[in-house]
Order: sequence, then structure tokens, then C-alpha cells
Amino acid sequence: MKRKIFTTALLSCCFMICLAATFADIAGTWTGDLKMTDGNTIPLSYTFKADGEKLTGTANSPQGEVAIENGKIAGDAITFTVNVQGMEIPHTGKCYPDSIAMNIQVGDDHLHSKLVRKAQ
Repeated sequence: MKRKIFTTALLSCCFMICLAATFADIAGTWTGDLKMTDGNTIPLSYTFKADGEKLTGTANSPQGEVAIENGKIAGDAITFTVNVQGMEIPHTGKCYPDSIAMNIQVGDDHLHSKLVRKAQ
């Protein structure tokens, strides 16, 4: 019985460490390109800050810099919105060790971008 309790506690600790590493990993600047439905490509840059399950920071595009709003981190998934010229643009993403797969909804268009960490 003691062995089962110890094993469960150990696995729980390992899970929490991995979860904490995921939160810490996203902090920094990530860049990528967003291919629009008309074929144009827009360069994107995000600077993420993580505080537990809260995600903040800024997004940069040719339209300028905007704040990340309603940001959340749940394991390897992130969600947030940005407000560009009065239009709320929802973002959802999945974090990998070397990239973030980002899905962005602009109006009726569902777009995808791969972000990589910017070298410092």
C-alpha cells in the first residue's frame, strides 16, 4: 500500500514539473508568417510572458503592436485574443519544444501559422 502511495505521489510530482516546464518554455519572442487566403503573407511576431496559467504579452504585425488579451495556458495549449483596429482576433495554439502551431481566426477565415523562437 505504501509503495502505491509513493508511486502515485512521485508520478504526480513528475507531471507537475513537466507542466511547470511548459509554462516557462513559452516566455520569449516567437516569429512566423501568416499566409492569407488571397495568397499574401504577413510576418508575425509575438512576445509572450507566462505567469502560471496566465498568458500576457504583445503581438506585432505590419498593422502595429497590440496587447495580448484573455491569455490562458493549459498544459501545452494556449489561447488568447488580440484587438486589431476594433476587430477581436482569437488565437489558439499548441506548444512544442521548438515551435508553436498557431490557429488564427480572422473573420470567416481560419488561418494557420508556425511560430519559432526568435534567436537572441
